Amino acid sequence: MSVNIHQITQTRPIHPLNKHSSTITQDISHLGAQAFLHAIGLSESDLDKPHVGILTVGFDSNPCNNHLNSLGEHVKRSLSNHSLLGFMASSVGVSDAITQGTAGMRYSLPSRDLIADSFEMIVEAQHYDASVLIPGCDKNMPGAMMAALRYNRPSLIVYGGTIKPGTHQIDCRPLSVKKGDQSNITDTFEAYGAYLNGNIGQDELKIIKQNACPGSGSCGGLFTANTMSSIIEAMGMCLSYSACTPAETSEKVQECLRIGPVVRNLLEQDIKPRDVMTREAFLNAITIVMVLGGSTNSVLHLLAVARSGDVHLTMQDFSDVAARTPFLANMKPSGRYMMQDLHQVGGIPAVLKYVYDNTTLLDGNCLTITGNTLAENLSNITIDYDKFHTVIHPLSSPIKETGHIRILNGTLAPGNAVAKITGKEGLRFEGKAMCFEEENDVLRAVSEKRIQPGTAVIVRYQGPKGAPGMPEMLTPTGAIYGAGLSQSTCLITDGRFSGASHGFVIGHVVPEAFNGGPIALVRDGDRVVVDAVHNTIDLCVDEDELAARKKSFSPPQLKYTSGVLYKYAKTVADASHGAYTD
Repeated sequence: MSVNIHQITQTRPIHPLNKHSSTITQDISHLGAQAFLHAIGLSESDLDKPHVGILTVGFDSNPCNNHLNSLGEHVKRSLSNHSLLGFMASSVGVSDAITQGTAGMRYSLPSRDLIADSFEMIVEAQHYDASVLIPGCDKNMPGAMMAALRYNRPSLIVYGGTIKPGTHQIDCRPLSVKKGDQSNITDTFEAYGAYLNGNIGQDELKIIKQNACPGSGSCGGLFTANTMSSIIEAMGMCLSYSACTPAETSEKVQECLRIGPVVRNLLEQDIKPRDVMTREAFLNAITIVMVLGGSTNSVLHLLAVARSGDVHLTMQDFSDVAARTPFLANMKPSGRYMMQDLHQVGGIPAVLKYVYDNTTLLDGNCLTITGNTLAENLSNITIDYDKFHTVIHPLSSPIKETGHIRILNGTLAPGNAVAKITGKEGLRFEGKAMCFEEENDVLRAVSEKRIQPGTAVIVRYQGPKGAPGMPEMLTPTGAIYGAGLSQSTCLITDGRFSGASHGFVIGHVVPEAFNGGPIALVRDGDRVVVDAVHNTIDLCVDEDELAARKKSFSPPQLKYTSGVLYKYAKTVADASHGAYTD
């Protein structure tokens, strides 16, 4: 007997919360899909339940990520307790700290877009109704945010958490640390600079590196991972305290066990990422980056994330927010305290509450994943100001009256550059250029004491296309700091900086050297002037001379002719637009 499939009615009613998964679980024409779901242990009644993707960036070889799958298991249990089916999947991650200063760092920024692509792919292909994203290291968070905005299904983020501080086991005068002081990953890079300069020996290096990182969790200062987690909380895409709760605590486990009812409410209310991550929420996020002194990578990532959600955001927005927002947080890398310290005095909720109650800098009407507005979430937060102000300066006495992230423009960077100026480095630099095209050459120059006060260290061909992959310059900045040159030199690159970098540092120079930007035309001895008050960066070379150099410029060949980095170099946008690839 012939059967007209268009006359077949569905065998069970579509559950209102499973409108995506019902495509494969409810239609009799998809018996093969249902058979496969039975094969993994689902019962007939399970086919009626909403399907939730638990999307981690879990992998064993990085402390930021090696615990994420275990957090996913706690989330899965919480979902099950609220009649939701959780399915775990992991994406590819890259350890920024492990790859620093090697060719592996070229894969770091591309991993952001690969994470976004892979999460989008599995949610769309597997017809998940919602997602819980569990990122850890730097590029994980923006990758997760980009994916959530692309597929736009009820979603929230659980941050893997910050690492606990290490402890210095020796006095080390060149690094201004004493035995018993807190330590972190940055100390290892700066110790290497002190070693290159002959200030400490290999025995001291070994003791420092053995005690810097005591367990799982993302780098402990206000570096890129903790900057991005703070952004996620400011935007309302996670539960309160997720951004600052240390990884290896019962609090982080309890956060995971609270996820089930939140996801169910998101499904019932049909609250989606584009309802939460609005332009106003992005401006809130930028404000908190400025208050905390967060990573310059936040500029690159927020531009790319906003594009994924069709939100209008430009470099000018960062300048505008910086102009009205004070820098308050006494946190590493430019200050004293770690993310765990901030957690102990109230965490990101206390920072949001303090800024919201005492300024007009935050929009409290933004919806969050709780179903409440930001203002409603903050209404029950209390602050112990005696403790709070040990880490966060009062508004009446900021570290810097305006934001530390400066968007620069000038003859050296006509398409913009991004500077991290906390005020401690000074607000103006003038010096002579010394040009490098490889990080190791910078380290050699430090060890040979060729980099002197007043040097503008130019590290070029490190951009999205030129490297390719726009690697971070933590190894050179750490070496320069450890050599005692961070207050008297400037490092300028078309690459990026780790959130752990500090000193007078300027990155994201556009156009990049590979594309023939002025940074490719700089010669040793050229005068460079940076003004972080007027936001200018200029190469002081006669226009005719610069034109002659431009005429003789020959574009280099791509460093890769196949594989993922070749594909990245061929598709990536410039840094001023977030270095997106889609």
